[in-house]
Amino acid sequence: MTNFSRRRFIKQTGIVSTAFFLPLRFNPFFKEKEMMNKKHVEVIIVGGSYSGLAAAMALGRALRKVLVIDSKKPCNRQTPYSHNFLTQDGKTPTEISELAKQQVSSYNTIEFFDGIVTKASKADNFFEVQTASGNVVYANKLIFATGIKDVMPDIKGFSECWGISVLHCPYCHGYEVKSEITGVLGNGEYGFEFSKLISNWTKELTLFTNGKSTLTPEQTKILERHSIRIEEKEVQELEHVHGKLQSIIFNDGTKQSLQAVYSRLPFNQHCTLPEELGCEITVEGYLKADALQRTTIDGVFACGDNVNRMRTVASAVAMGTTAGMTVNKELVEEKFIIERR
Repeated sequence: MTNFSRRRFIKQTGIVSTAFFLPLRFNPFFKEKEMMNKKHVEVIIVGGSYSGLAAAMALGRALRKVLVIDSKKPCNRQTPYSHNFLTQDGKTPTEISELAKQQVSSYNTIEFFDGIVTKASKADNFFEVQTASGNVVYANKLIFATGIKDVMPDIKGFSECWGISVLHCPYCHGYEVKSEITGVLGNGEYGFEFSKLISNWTKELTLFTNGKSTLTPEQTKILERHSIRIEEKEVQELEHVHGKLQSIIFNDGTKQSLQAVYSRLPFNQHCTLPEELGCEITVEGYLKADALQRTTIDGVFACGDNVNRMRTVASAVAMGTTAGMTVNKELVEEKFIIERR
């Protein structure tokens, strides 16, 4: 009986003590929201959606110590299904991101923290990052995978339909609304070019200019020749049921049946910290990054929707992977430079 009790005691105390020596992320007594203050990692990734997670995976596989800080507010959180991404076509955005995080979490040099980064500064050869909860952490490199924030027009029902039946990309959602009564909300060059593109998915197409058309006479003739109608009435409301369009209502009280509408919105950078660090912004409003996702500030990288208009999951993942690989290569090169001194 004594031996049994002793064995059981050793087993139980061994389990408890082992838990304290495990990496923090795997420690059952460690909560993600309790980040060690003044911690130093090799890379901080701000933004933990597709692009940020892809960067984290590349770095985890390169044995790098990484901290992913995420506010848990992806721009596609209202979109019911994601498409045009191999092996994940038709899955919900949440399903894809949860599986991605689960797989990235298997690399024990990667940690996660739920929160918002409020300040970032550069000192010597490292960066200091502060969160809204007051935590401060240091890193050699920063990756911003922070996305953009769409600016919704003052049209009743628009924001409720955004990502559901008000769409931004035919390659992401066009197949699901093919041959349906569709609209393009836009004017001028954009309205003309986007109407031509969307006519590939439906013949029931109207360009809603939301006021006087600014198309050239030639552009108007081309659209009419292809049976694309042009409606100049001002739009008051999008009538919908749980985000699914029923009709478009004009300021004069008339309305027209509609099942889907495409619109390209103005946007702001979701996070202004890269600009505060000195990163350049393009004329279109994106963070300026080269093919290897390097911004104009050494040690700062950007990937995903914040760097170009290719707003697809596949594109975000590709850019994130590139950023992660580039960061690792830079860290390797810097190590050899230091050793040569």
